Amino acid sequence: MVPFGPSIGRTAMTYYLLLKYLHVLGAIILLGTGTGIAFFMLMAHRTGDASYIARTAATVVLADFIFTATAAVAQPVTGFLLAQQTGLPLTEGWVLISLLLYVLARSGCR
Repeated sequence: MVPFGPSIGRTAMTYYLLLKYLHVLGAIILLGTGTGIAFFMLMAHRTGDASYIARTAATVVLADFIFTATAAVAQPVTGFLLAQQTGLPLTEGWVLISLLLYVLARSGCR
């Protein structure tokens, strides 16, 4: 593992913190937009109004494309770069389990 302390250097630490920030932001976006989209679709379906449901679904698809898809791509990329930056192997127990769960969750979205 790469030591993070006074000897690491300002540029490497800034890069690490930027990656970490983007990774956490991606997780927040995935959780937030997923929850919001589900809520709005549920509320639209509860009305029983087909045209309202269709308009809501169109907005949901757009939001899903802009936010969720972007974050879904950013998560594994920033995670890989963070692991590489810290010297953490992808076969480390919790990392491997999180990768498997991510793939499982993403495959369930199809």
